[in-house]
Amino acid sequence: MGDEHQRICLVHYHEIGLKGRNRANFENRLLKNIEGIVKGFPIVTVHRIAGRLCVFLREGTDRETALELTEALRILPGVARVSCGFKCERDLEEMGQVAVNALGECSQFETFKVQARRNHTDFETDSMQMNQIIGAALCEAFPDKKVRMKDPDVTVGVEVVQNAVYVYARSVRGIGGLPVGSSGRVMCLLSSGIDSPVALWRLARRGAECIGVHFSGRPQTADTSEYLVDDIAHVLEKSGCIARVYVVAFGDYQKEIMLKVPPSLRVIMYRRLMFKVAEELAKRERAGALVTGESLGQVASQTLDNIRATDASVDMPVFRPLIGTDKLEIIGEAQRLGTFEISSQDAPDCCTLFMPRNPETHARMADVLAAEALLPIEQWVTEIADDAEAHDYSCPSYKPRRHGGKVE
Repeated sequence: MGDEHQRICLVHYHEIGLKGRNRANFENRLLKNIEGIVKGFPIVTVHRIAGRLCVFLREGTDRETALELTEALRILPGVARVSCGFKCERDLEEMGQVAVNALGECSQFETFKVQARRNHTDFETDSMQMNQIIGAALCEAFPDKKVRMKDPDVTVGVEVVQNAVYVYARSVRGIGGLPVGSSGRVMCLLSSGIDSPVALWRLARRGAECIGVHFSGRPQTADTSEYLVDDIAHVLEKSGCIARVYVVAFGDYQKEIMLKVPPSLRVIMYRRLMFKVAEELAKRERAGALVTGESLGQVASQTLDNIRATDASVDMPVFRPLIGTDKLEIIGEAQRLGTFEISSQDAPDCCTLFMPRNPETHARMADVLAAEALLPIEQWVTEIADDAEAHDYSCPSYKPRRHGGKVE
């Protein structure tokens, strides 16, 4: 039966549905993101239908491919749920047969219910009647299974639209949020550590188009961290969460700071220069904010005084989505995201280079500005930004800038 009916994946959303007059813009952005992500699958088309997006697979597509597509769609920001099923004619007997087939593809269930709805009243049978008719067909096909109206193991969905019916039983939860590209663009400071990929992902889940900037300790350290960041970016691009990463060779500039700045202020000076470079790249990319993976009090640079001293180096807003989370929470999120194993590998980077024994934890702005006056900061910022190496990743909403700097 499965081979006789076209397979579909219904993409449900929640927050997008609350957007009123702007809803169509969010739906179209999600549709374009889906089209970009599913290019490797046997897809015929993607359509908006009655408060859903429907992905139509080619005739003959097997169950395993449909399940792989479901997994690819569920990690896309903006997707609340993905349901894997079939398209059929608006015929009650055929609908019952397809429902049997859809439920038969579910494993390890004991209870079920039918949840039917019609989006067009030109179909004479109402939702309650459809529930009873299709439910009877399922009870006959699965006599050892029970109907349970509250919290069943499987809900068989039947959606009647204008010229077809969509029937599904396997439904998996998505990550929710808003589609990438619907909330502007941000520049994310991205290390090879555990925290910053999670911070980036949280902004992507709120619809931001994310560009990373990685400060490597090269040439004073090996370039290992750059390869790890590339691995992290490949994980993030599976859900279209990252558009580009700028890699900055930062080691020589840190060495200059080490030679001219009091040891206790080195970390703050490194951070201020990083922020200024990130802001310059953000301006070139037309991004509206910086993003970091900082958590309050986690390390010396993340005390309130030091955060204030760092923020004062830029005019752009700085978002810290992890500011109130502890390390175990962040690790848990990194594991779910799929970046934890990569981030757990040892790699020398700019964060471990030329670190003082006793960093300042309560920096005074007067001292910071006096130390910074010894350095050609503005010259460095332009120089570093011009020399940054851009690496692009698959992000359907992102259109690379066409002019300026060394990057096209």
